[in-house]
Amino acid sequence: MALRINDTAPDFTANTSTGTIKFHDWIGDGWAMLFSHPKDFTPVCATELGYVAKINGEFAKRGCKVIGLSVDRVDDHLKWAADIEDLAGTKLNFPIIADEDLEVAKLYDMLPADEGGSSEGRTAADNQTVRSVFLIAPDKKIKMSLTYPMSTGRNFDELLRVLDSCQLTAKHKVATPANWAKGEDVIILPSVNNDAAKELFPDGWETVKPYLRKVKDPSS
Repeated sequence: MALRINDTAPDFTANTSTGTIKFHDWIGDGWAMLFSHPKDFTPVCATELGYVAKINGEFAKRGCKVIGLSVDRVDDHLKWAADIEDLAGTKLNFPIIADEDLEVAKLYDMLPADEGGSSEGRTAADNQTVRSVFLIAPDKKIKMSLTYPMSTGRNFDELLRVLDSCQLTAKHKVATPANWAKGEDVIILPSVNNDAAKELFPDGWETVKPYLRKVKDPSS
């Protein structure tokens, strides 16, 4: 069954490049981003892993752990990590799940349940649907999911922006407009009437339309 926003992220136990984890325990009390790859030693994914290694500190500042997944064995991950360090100029500083039995890919509806049970003999094209990102909140609910084609590298600066938005809107009764960046004006939720808004936003707001009320970022 397809996973949707606010579904509980499926829990699992798996081997990774840094040891065995139980996913929900590994997440702990913070946020997490799981991003998956169809195969080790593939070019687009190598650039992605390298870039995330470079900006992992930005995720850490936001209390968000990062974990990769690839449909291969731990030994392959460790060999690939050397290539990624060579390409990115920095060590791989987050774990990669070894999904050699396809269990996690199936659990997260990235591969059909009847797809087989081993990564052996499979190509990146066989696994091309394993190109997803899941943002998971401290309550273990999925707050964002995206799936990309194999030929398109993911925009992790955009994923940081989504994380900023999700963390802001989890704490305040606001939403973020198109192309919003941290610190810019936000939108008061339609479910908050003007009387309640006066209590929440005593400095006032701009009414653009009766249903569109802009207010300063309450976290700034």
